[in-house]
Formats: sequence, C-alpha cells, structure tokens
Amino acid sequence: MARTPTGAAVLQPEVTQAITDAVLQELADQGYGRLSMEAVAKRAGVGKSALYRRWRSKGEMVAAVVTEFSVTRAAEADTGSLRGDLRETMQALIDWLTHPLFSRILPDLVAEDARNPERGRGMRENIGGPRREVGEAMLRRAIARGELPEDLDMEMALDVLAAPIYWRLVVRQAPAEPDYVDRLVKYALRALGAQGA
Repeated sequence: MARTPTGAAVLQPEVTQAITDAVLQELADQGYGRLSMEAVAKRAGVGKSALYRRWRSKGEMVAAVVTEFSVTRAAEADTGSLRGDLRETMQALIDWLTHPLFSRILPDLVAEDARNPERGRGMRENIGGPRREVGEAMLRRAIARGELPEDLDMEMALDVLAAPIYWRLVVRQAPAEPDYVDRLVKYALRALGAQGA
C-alpha cells in the first residue's frame, strides 16, 4: 500500500497556485517560446524542484495550467431554457477570451500549435474536448425539453455557437458591445432551429 507523502513531497495548494499564476503571467509576458522553468520558479518564489514535482517538462506544465484555467471557465449553465443557457454560456466564453492574461496568451498558443501540430492536438483535445462536452450537454437538454429538433447536427451546432465569438474577439479583435450577447443569442436560436425563435 502506498504511503501518504509527507514533508517536501506534499504538493501544497498555495504553492501550486503561485506557480499557476506565474505560468500564466510568464506566458502573457514572454510567450511560449521564451518561457522557461527558471523564470516561472523565480516569479512564483519557489525552487525549480517544486515545478518538477508537479510536471516533467515545460510543455506538460503549460498544458496543465492552460487546461485547468480554460476548462474551469466553461459555463455549465442549466437555467431551464435554451435562451438562458446560451446567454450564460456565451458570456462565459467572452469572459474567458477577454481575460486580461488569457487574451494575451491565446494568440501565441495558437501560433505555437501551428508550428507544433502534435502539441496543438493535445491542447485541442484537453481544452476543446471538455468545453464541447459541456456545450453538447446543454444542447441535449434543450432537445429533451423540445426546444431544439431531435435531428440537430451537433458538431455544426457547437461550431455555430463558439465561432462568432472567437472570430470577433480573437481574430478581428473587435469589442463585444453591451448588447452583443443578446443579439448573438437571437441569431443562434434561429440558426439552431429553436422552437419559437
């Protein structure tokens, strides 16, 4: 039977949080290519061994931190209506993409993923996969309530919900006006073939 680690082997949550914050700040300031384990450790106020107790490499560290940051921001909205769920989900997506640090990190990670397709595939699976599962659960609830057609093209629907926000905020770098989410929800309901849209 494995014994419970003690002393230095225990992964202290406050140290992990300091490292996580340092990784995000270093990614925003330096980008993935120039980020180093040494700089993260220094910014977090820990030794490099604290990083290596958690992750084997820079790539593993960045993947874990960015995944945790991203997946926990996917809104698991269940307001009882598709309109309400879409509004919360889309607002959470906007909040994620416009986060002061993440909005500086994402373009660099997209470029890095283009240079390293294998790494990019892993990030897409670890971030996009769970976020799409949350979206699919929302759409399946709407189908069960009779708000959406049973033959809904799930892959296309998920793309339709996220793509306009990504395009506007990340590619075009245009702002989301105060009424943007409400306007987008209205269009999305029509695009999905929602009852009463």
